[in-house]
Amino acid sequence: MSRAAYAGAGRWVVKIGSALLTAGGAGLDVAAIGDWVSQLIRLRAQGLQLVLVSSGAVAEGMRRLGWTRRPEAINELQAAAAVGQAGLVQAWENCFQGHGVHTAQVLLTHEDLADRRRYLNARSTLRTLLDMGVVPIINENDTVAFEELRVGDNDTLGGLVANLVEAKLLVLLTDRDAMYDADPALHPTAQRVSETYATDPALDAMAGPGGGLLGRGGMQTKLGAARLAARSGAATWIVGGTIEHVLTRLAAGEDIGTLLLPDSEPLLARKLWLAGNLKVLGRLQVDAGAEQVLRQAGRSLLAVGVVQVEGNFRRGDLVACIGSDGREIARGLSNYSAQEARQIKGLPSSRFVEVLGYVDEPELIHRDNLVLV
Repeated sequence: MSRAAYAGAGRWVVKIGSALLTAGGAGLDVAAIGDWVSQLIRLRAQGLQLVLVSSGAVAEGMRRLGWTRRPEAINELQAAAAVGQAGLVQAWENCFQGHGVHTAQVLLTHEDLADRRRYLNARSTLRTLLDMGVVPIINENDTVAFEELRVGDNDTLGGLVANLVEAKLLVLLTDRDAMYDADPALHPTAQRVSETYATDPALDAMAGPGGGLLGRGGMQTKLGAARLAARSGAATWIVGGTIEHVLTRLAAGEDIGTLLLPDSEPLLARKLWLAGNLKVLGRLQVDAGAEQVLRQAGRSLLAVGVVQVEGNFRRGDLVACIGSDGREIARGLSNYSAQEARQIKGLPSSRFVEVLGYVDEPELIHRDNLVLV
């Protein structure tokens, strides 16, 4: 697809980072928010549906509390998020209301995206809001999320939301104008990466260490988000948020920033959810025969091909299929619990009744509930 094809009508997820929203820590930059909203309103007039992933709650809370450095303790982060979230959402609401457009606050946790039913509920809610002409303002629910259950950063959240709403484009507005083949601060001759595939392995070396004073995401997390988004067929545009008229220029297909393209067709919605799910609850070590079948044919995983079971999962939980080299081959929903899987591993389905006293499914993971990674 051309740049113009991704810039045309469809559904965009736009993520804006803390450093941009808070003017480097000096409180919410209401003027900048107003400018982005004006651009978003113009995009809506062109037929685009928009979902906004907004950072800034913790940073705004820090400003209100007089903190100069981002805390590390989870309870302090949650407190800062609670203090800052109201002001952040109110700033967006005031700007959109000036154009007669309603917004809706949507706070997501890891479990909302990991649990199948909650995932579908979130998707249904977001689609309904979009159909009603409302702009969802999404953030991670920092106030209640436990560290081990966090999405981690709003770049990753943006990639997952792009999957969730089946967006055509994920826009990551950042304080850098694009990705470069070297650090331009150290290498004056560094070249901007205009366009490539999100899966290009050369990008890993270009994305240096990440994270700043206010946010959690660096270029590495943006690259990871782009690869998440690509699983649903979405492209990702990494571009400087302070570039004048940046969003409307993207919509015109202008060659600014870095466009990372998907290199495969969109996955079916159910497999899309599996691919983007971060909460793997178990691991199934498979033999060479099962590994070949999974990699080459994408067929169901049979218990006869499993050599080891790790974890304490229940029927319907997400588990990873691990090859002989220790790498993940696929992930899917298990038809049996960990205890049952340990009893039937290495056995043909004809022996399930003998061992378990019953048989639910002949496959350990059915191919409809399995996706290669």
